[in-house]
Amino acid sequence: MPDRPIALDEYPIHQVPLSMRHVATGDRNAYDRCIFHVMDHSGRALLIAGLGVYPNTGVIDAYATLRLGDRLHAVRASDALTDDRLALTVGPLTITVEEPLARLRLTCAADPDDPDGLAYDLTWSAAFPPTWEPHHTQYRGDRLTLEGRRFVQAGTCTGRIRVAGQELAVTAGEWTGTRDRSWGVRPIPGEDGGRAAEEWRPEGFHWIWCPVRFDDRFVMVIVQEDADGHRTLNEAVSVRRDGARDVQLGWPHTDISYRPGTRHPERAVLHLTGPDRTPRELTAEILTSSPLAVGAGYPPADDWQHGTWRGRGWTDRRSYDLSDPAAHPPPSSQLRSSRGHPHAAYGVTDHAARFTLDGRTGHGIFEHGSFGRHDPSGFTGYDSVAGEAGR
Repeated sequence: MPDRPIALDEYPIHQVPLSMRHVATGDRNAYDRCIFHVMDHSGRALLIAGLGVYPNTGVIDAYATLRLGDRLHAVRASDALTDDRLALTVGPLTITVEEPLARLRLTCAADPDDPDGLAYDLTWSAAFPPTWEPHHTQYRGDRLTLEGRRFVQAGTCTGRIRVAGQELAVTAGEWTGTRDRSWGVRPIPGEDGGRAAEEWRPEGFHWIWCPVRFDDRFVMVIVQEDADGHRTLNEAVSVRRDGARDVQLGWPHTDISYRPGTRHPERAVLHLTGPDRTPRELTAEILTSSPLAVGAGYPPADDWQHGTWRGRGWTDRRSYDLSDPAAHPPPSSQLRSSRGHPHAAYGVTDHAARFTLDGRTGHGIFEHGSFGRHDPSGFTGYDSVAGEAGR
């Protein structure tokens, strides 16, 4: 079918001389998506929801997972991308932008055939201005495989969540919401990466992504390091409600207390530095955890991953028992040690946490992934876990 204008072409928002049907790159891995975290302050529940558009593969998909006790309830949906780019709906999952950068509505329609399935109707309201994250790039060998731009924001949520015969009242005083918007190029499963993909094997990868809402400030910390501790991404910033200039908090260093025999964090201290060089400690106490590879479609998920074509109108609902090791996917081939050790199985995990800083208490996400060697942590390879000699 010949190219044609779409409704968005009526508006003066073009960045390149193409219809708004297209993005500026022909890379199949082009993406544009979001993720929301909604957590109660007691650690009882953690809801993660997101939606993504993949314009060069013609796919739109969305997901929601709710951790409640040891059960993870998941809804995933995928469909063909249409020309209506303002319709953020896939199957039962919808995101409505009621006021840009300020108020969004998140809904998951109930399944009439499964009255115990996950459903919710939530209003996410910003408490702080959005803040840019650092420009993010990653390479596989000599090839640029990820280039993304993101902003992050903290707020509150109100509404209802229903699942398994329970109804959870989501209130602004007892729940926190964070969100992240990102777009650019990011690997989609199914591409033949050639020699670089075949020969590339990182020695190690260490990641922390940490948005935290306090009553009077929003704090964002990002750390990405190679096996030897060389930092490839760094951010530590405090954002005020009144839009005053962000306060940079130096070069963060972290001390993480892991559950013995794992790389599952139970507590962490992020060492920050104020502009006056005063040391400041952001502490995190883990309340509950949700591995992104289970239900949410992040690698190394083995039942569904973002951007993959599942046919028109695909919807999947399921529940996982996180106490059962069989519920977790095996490590991906790129993160597997020579002996195939399972400790990388969860991939990156989002931990709802209670934080303290300067005598104040806040709540947010301690997202963490640590694979392979990481010298600052004392991990020697993919088989290395906490509680061994030297840690």
